[in-house]
Order: sequence, then C-alpha cells, then structure tokens
Amino acid sequence: MALHATSDAAAGPFVRTGPRPTLAVWKFASCDGCQLTLLDCEDELLAVAGQVDIAYFLEASSATVDGPYDVSLVEGSITTEHDAQRIREIRAQSGKLVVLGACATAGGIQALRNFAGADGGPDASVYAASIYAHPEALEALPLATSTPISEHVFVDFELRGCPIDKHQLLEVVSATLAGRKPQVPAYAVCLECKRRGVPCVLVAGGQPCLGPATQAGCGALCPSFGRGCYGCFGPMEGPNLPALSERFAALGVDADGWLRALRTYNAYAGPFRKEAERVERHRS
Repeated sequence: MALHATSDAAAGPFVRTGPRPTLAVWKFASCDGCQLTLLDCEDELLAVAGQVDIAYFLEASSATVDGPYDVSLVEGSITTEHDAQRIREIRAQSGKLVVLGACATAGGIQALRNFAGADGGPDASVYAASIYAHPEALEALPLATSTPISEHVFVDFELRGCPIDKHQLLEVVSATLAGRKPQVPAYAVCLECKRRGVPCVLVAGGQPCLGPATQAGCGALCPSFGRGCYGCFGPMEGPNLPALSERFAALGVDADGWLRALRTYNAYAGPFRKEAERVERHRS
C-alpha cells in the first residue's frame, strides 16, 4: 500500500502512488450507529472514497468485491459462535483491522448480559424479557457473553465512542491508509470541558459525572448542557476510579448507583469492569 501524507487540501488527507487500497466495512451485534457516522461524513467521505476502493459496505451498497482487503472497519460485538468464526475469517483477509465503537471495543451495552445473575442480580432472561417480544428465540444463541473484537482476533486500532466521533474516524482512516499512527486523544473529557470553558458539573455543579475517568472524543457534549458525563467513550488511560467512587459517594450516590454508572455502554471495558468487581466484593 504505497501512500504518503499530503498537505494539499484539495487532494484529501492522503494521496496514492500505486493501486488504490481496498476498504471493507463489517457489522456484528450493534445498532449500526458507527457505520452511520461513517456515512454522515458526507463531503469528507468523498475525499476518502476517491483514494480507496470500497469493496464491501452493505450499509451503503449491496455491490461487494471479494477480499483480501487492505483495511477492514468493524462495528459490533461478538455474541454467537457464528460471529466468532466470521471475525476470524475477516481478520485473515484484512491487512489492517480497525474496530469502531463501544460494542466492538468493549462489548457494548449488550455486554450487561455478561454480569447477569452476579451478586444476586437478575439473570439474562429478565434482561431479554424486557427487550424482546419473543425472548425464547434467543435460546438458540450458544454464547452467554458479548465480547469485544480484541478477545477473538488481533486488532490494529480501537476507536472508542457510542457512537464514534466522525472527525476521529476520518483521522484513523487517513492515518491507517498513510501508514502512520492515528492521533486520537487518550486524556479525559475534563480537558475538553476546560477548552470549551464549560464549568465543572462535578465540582461546581455537585452532579455525578464520569468525565474525570472517560476518554475524550465527544467534545464534552453532556457537560456543555449542564449534566454529567455518561462515559460513552469508555475509560481514559489510567483512570483513578476508586477516587471518583469516593467523590460519587460524597454526592450521595450509593454502591448501586455507582455500579449503574459503570455498567452502561462500556460495562465490559477493563477499568470499568474491574472497578465494578471491586465494589461488588466490598459490598458482599
């Protein structure tokens, strides 16, 4: 893949010096939100599309081309044996594999089933009955968990978010095609609040907020409207979750409330999962 970076805006974020690389986009258990973010790039996507052959992207076109592919973008978590086999096949025919969003990087909100029945909580059937009109249809699914792509195959890059940010997506695609490391922040949402001049909802507003432990990427969307961060972009690099737990407690949030905060879109992400397990051990 002979590509190099360019500063010529008209030529897009990169130019090719050889045959156009092939790009494939795949879906597993997810809501399609991350693929829609790719389609929402509009004008920017046209610049990217001019430099690659989009060989497989069922969200956009039924026309497909067989692999191998230079780059594969994958949305969704692995929830069935068929999924597990399929992601291995995709990995085998992909030069680079980039996973998109909370489902692909942390099992998604459907990973709540991984904790079903833990500590006397509801079992998976309770969750299923609250969502599906015919939950008995799920009995044919052999996997009891929803897991990120990285638990099954090697992943070249993980892009966080629920959904992902389109500017970060364009950066990752451009960097991957140009053969450089993507420039995606690993710091907390708090820095985005500071840059936007948003008053701290945790300190100044006295509201529970996961911003100090959550990776930046949303532009401090929720704090800019005066409410705490939900943790959509997953844990930042090296979060101090026990300290944030104490802060939540000082605001009147009990152990159950803290667990609910940790177990949303990124419940199975390592730091969030470990902190939730710590809380459950101390509570029992």
